[in-house]
Amino acid sequence: MEEEKLMTSASQTATLVIPAPPQPSLPVHGTASRFPLRRVYCVGRNYAAHAVEMGHDPDKEPPFFFQKNPDNLLSDGKDFPYPPMTNDLHHEIELVVALSGGGKDISADQALDLVYGYAVGLDMTRRDIQAALKKAARPWEAGKAFEHSAPCSEIVPASKIGHPVQGAIWLKVNGETRQTGDLNQMIWKTAEIIAELSKLFELAPGDLIMTGTPAGVGPVRRGDVMQAHIDGVGTFQTKVV
Repeated sequence: MEEEKLMTSASQTATLVIPAPPQPSLPVHGTASRFPLRRVYCVGRNYAAHAVEMGHDPDKEPPFFFQKNPDNLLSDGKDFPYPPMTNDLHHEIELVVALSGGGKDISADQALDLVYGYAVGLDMTRRDIQAALKKAARPWEAGKAFEHSAPCSEIVPASKIGHPVQGAIWLKVNGETRQTGDLNQMIWKTAEIIAELSKLFELAPGDLIMTGTPAGVGPVRRGDVMQAHIDGVGTFQTKVV
């Protein structure tokens, strides 16, 4: 404990050699407060129909995870800039879980106690880059963790809406429905995702978890308007520019 105090004191008095980067955060519904971000975890192929459309077996198997960066989040209704180095940019709507607690080896029974709230998010993907990296057996970061690759709504506290287990999840592009499903179609449920993720990483307040996308992923182009909705959580839209 004394060592921790000394480390904290040293960090508070140290002079930074460059300006500290801004703290990424998301707005909290109904307040002027914001939720600070630590890490962003993503769950792959967590809806059976999406697993099939991506060429995989939909049977339940251990979940796999990848990450985006906290400063990849795009919020406050801002336009989405079309990224460079791709001709096949895809939308993926997802339920986002925001954690106010953490730990290691968390049980599924305790997992929901760590949830601060929920949001609607988009896991934007440079699909052509991702496909090339998969073929070469290389990491996916260039296809997933690029600038502004995670447009997100404000966070709605679980104290107001509870923990969504069912309800429509859909995405429209220029008013046309592209993705549609129900939260009850998630292969791994929110509590199970938190429990499995905590076996691999020590979770902490400020972490976000993007929980996977239903079928219907597809390309967008400059000028398209994406509208994303999850029952009980919210709706937001962003324009591709």
